[in-house]
This record gives sequence, structure tokens and C-alpha cells, in this order.
Amino acid sequence: MPSFIATLVNSRAFGYLARTILTYMFWASGLAKLLDFNAGVAEMAFFGLEPAPLFNIAVAVTQLGGSALIIANRWTWLGAGALGIFTALTIPIAHPFWTMQEPMKTLEFYVVMEHITVIGALMVVAWKSAPARDAVASPHAALATQANT
Repeated sequence: MPSFIATLVNSRAFGYLARTILTYMFWASGLAKLLDFNAGVAEMAFFGLEPAPLFNIAVAVTQLGGSALIIANRWTWLGAGALGIFTALTIPIAHPFWTMQEPMKTLEFYVVMEHITVIGALMVVAWKSAPARDAVASPHAALATQANT
């Protein structure tokens, strides 16, 4: 990797920008649910989530709280886990493509594929935010070390 790119991606600012962009769909949606509360309640009711006002609040808190944890890089695993589970739950609730007719079936299928990709990205965030651990040597490496002594 060229040194200028390594410097860029290792910078603190790049980390904040990357985490902010990754979580954009969550915090923007959470803010929208709070700023236009009635629209958020209508969305929850549309998907059969009752009591809709309570679900609207719970979704906004999950989206904003999870995003904040990831952006701040504090308890990142918890924020990524919450948003990953939330995203997985939206599939059967809001995007059940298997129950639909064409052309919506294919469109919703692609939305689900994007959701799965976002879940994968959240998994990478949780993984990369974990403290560095010493690499566990393979049994073959241990044998090679013993043979050399």
C-alpha cells in the first residue's frame, strides 16, 4: 500500500469519517423518525408494529444509539451488534420478498441482499474494533519451533 494511503487510512479523522458514512442510513433514519414523529409512527403501523409510537421510539433509539457507539468507537461491538440485529429483523418485517409478486419480488430481493451486505460491514466493524490479541500459533508452528531448538 502506498505510504500516503496508509497515512490516510490510519488517521483518526479517516476512522471517524468511515464510521459516520457506514452508519449514515441508520442515524439519518433515526433522526427522521424523531423529527417527523408522526411519519415514523405511520411507518411502524404500516408494517404492523403496534403500539406504533413505542416502536418508533425504540427504532430511533436503536438506530441513533448504535450509530453513536460506532462513530465514537466506544463499545463498538455493541453498536454494531444492535444495528446488525435490527437490520436482520427488518428483512422478514419490511422486505419479505418471498411473499411478493414480480416485479416487487426481485426489487425487494436486492434490498435484502444489500441488508445482508450491511450486516457484513457491521461485523467487520465489530471485528476490527476488538483489542489486538496475540496470534495463536498453529500446531505446525509449535512443532517447527521445537525442532529448531
